[in-house]
Amino acid sequence: MSDLTALTAVELQAALAAGETSSVEVTRAHLDRIAAEDGALGAFLHVTADAALARAAEVDASGTAGTGLAGIPVALKDVFVTEGVPTTSGSRILEGWRPPYSATVASRLADAGTVLLGKTNMDEFAMGSSTENSAYAVTRNPWDHDRIPGGSSGGSSAAVAGRLAPLALGTDTGGSIRQPAAVTGLVGHKPTYGSVSRYGLIAFSSSLDQAGPMARTVLDAALLHEAIGGHDPRDSTSIDAPVPTVVEAARRGAGGDLSGLRVGVVRELGGEGAREGYEQGVLDRFAEGVALLEAAGAQVREVSCPSFGLALPAYYLIAPSEASSNLARFEGMRFGIRVGDDGSHDVDEVMALTREQGFGPEVKRRIILGTYALSAGYYEAYYGQAQKVRTLISRDFSAAYDDVDVLVSPTSPTVAWPIGARVEDPLAMYAADLCTLPASLAGVPAISVPCGLSDGLPVGLQVMAPALADDRCYRVAAAVEAALGAPLTDRLLERAA
Repeated sequence: MSDLTALTAVELQAALAAGETSSVEVTRAHLDRIAAEDGALGAFLHVTADAALARAAEVDASGTAGTGLAGIPVALKDVFVTEGVPTTSGSRILEGWRPPYSATVASRLADAGTVLLGKTNMDEFAMGSSTENSAYAVTRNPWDHDRIPGGSSGGSSAAVAGRLAPLALGTDTGGSIRQPAAVTGLVGHKPTYGSVSRYGLIAFSSSLDQAGPMARTVLDAALLHEAIGGHDPRDSTSIDAPVPTVVEAARRGAGGDLSGLRVGVVRELGGEGAREGYEQGVLDRFAEGVALLEAAGAQVREVSCPSFGLALPAYYLIAPSEASSNLARFEGMRFGIRVGDDGSHDVDEVMALTREQGFGPEVKRRIILGTYALSAGYYEAYYGQAQKVRTLISRDFSAAYDDVDVLVSPTSPTVAWPIGARVEDPLAMYAADLCTLPASLAGVPAISVPCGLSDGLPVGLQVMAPALADDRCYRVAAAVEAALGAPLTDRLLERAA
C-alpha cells in the first residue's frame, strides 16, 4: 500500500478489515516514522517499539484487526499510568517510575485491541500551554519546528499532526486538548466532566481534569472517544450514564445538514464584545467557519455570557489550589526520585530537597499560588470567591442553552507562537486558554475543529454543548470539516511531497 502513516484511523480500519495490510505493517510504518522524525519533533518520551510489534502480531493472529479500533496504533500522554511502562507526567520527580497498574482508559484501549506506540511529552504535571515546561524536552509543531505545538498535550498533538501516530489521548484541565489541537490542525475533544474515567490519571486539578481524544478527523476522534468513555466505579466522579452517540453524530454531521440547529456566537469570546488579544487572522477564519455553519442550515445569533470574562482569574485560583493538594504526595518517599538520602539529612530535609530538584519552575509557581489561596485568612477571599465565579459561569451556560443548542468561539486567540516567546511571561502564556477555560470550569463538553489557516498556521473553531450532549459537538464539528473538504493536516502531506 501507499504510505500507511498518511491514512486516518478510519482508513486504516478499512484496510485492515479488507486484508490489504496487517497491524504489524501499520505499526512498523509508524515506528519507522517515529525513528525518522521524532528527533526533530520531540513528541515521545518513551517508545514501546518491541511491545507494540508483539501486540500487533497478537491482534493479527486473533483475526480481529479492523474490527473497531483493533490493530490501530495509539499514543498516550505521559499522564496516564501504564503498567510496566515509564510514566513521568513530564516531571523529574517521577523519573524512572514504572506503575504497577494501568489507568482505566489505557485498559479500555488495550481491551479494544489498540497497539500502544508509547508515551508522549507534556508540560510538567499538565501545567502549561506550550509543552516547553516538560522536564525532558521541548516539543515542536510539525507545521513549523520553530513554534510550539500547544500544551499541555503538545506531545500528543505533535505525534498525530506529524503522522507519528494516527490517534492519541490527551488530557484537558483548562484547554490542554483543545488548544494544542487548534494550533496543530487537529480535532480535539474535551468530554463532559465525569463521562471518561479519571482513574489512573495523575491528578493536576481533580475537579477539572478530563481525558479525551486527539485525531486528524472528527470521525477518528469519535471512535476513540467511544472506546474510552463510560462509567467506571473506581472513579468517584464518574457519571453512570451511557456514552453519548458520538460516532453516529459524527457521521450525521458529515452530511453537512444542520437545519434547525441553533448556534450561539459567544460575544465575550471573540465575538463583537471581546476582540482585544485576538489575532485578526484567527477572527477571520472563525467568521468564515460561522458562515459555513449558516450555509449548512444553522440559525446563528450572538449570545452574551458576561461571567466568561472572569474565567481566567477564577481558573488560576482553583486549579493551583487543587494542584497544591494533589502534588503533596510527591515527596520522594514512595516513588520517583529521592534526593539527599545519604544519611546526613532527616526525612523533612529529604522531602524538601527532592521537591526542590524534582519540580520545575512552573509547578513550583502554581503550588505556591495554590497554597497561598488556601491558607488561613485568604481561603474565602480567593479560592471561595473563585468557586462562586465558577457557579456564575455555569449559570451563563445554562441561560445560553435556553436559547441555543451549541455555543461557538475561536479555540485559541492566536496561532502557534515561536518557541521561547512566552516563557518569561506567565500571564501571556495563561492567556492562550482564554477561550477554553469556561467549558472546563462548567464541566461541559467542547471540541476544537480546524477552520483554516492564518499565515500558514492552523486555526481552530470551538463548539461547546450542554453536559452529556457531546454528540452535538461532534455533529457540528463534522459539518465544518465536511464543508472545508480534506483534513487540514493533508496540507502537511502536500508540503512534504
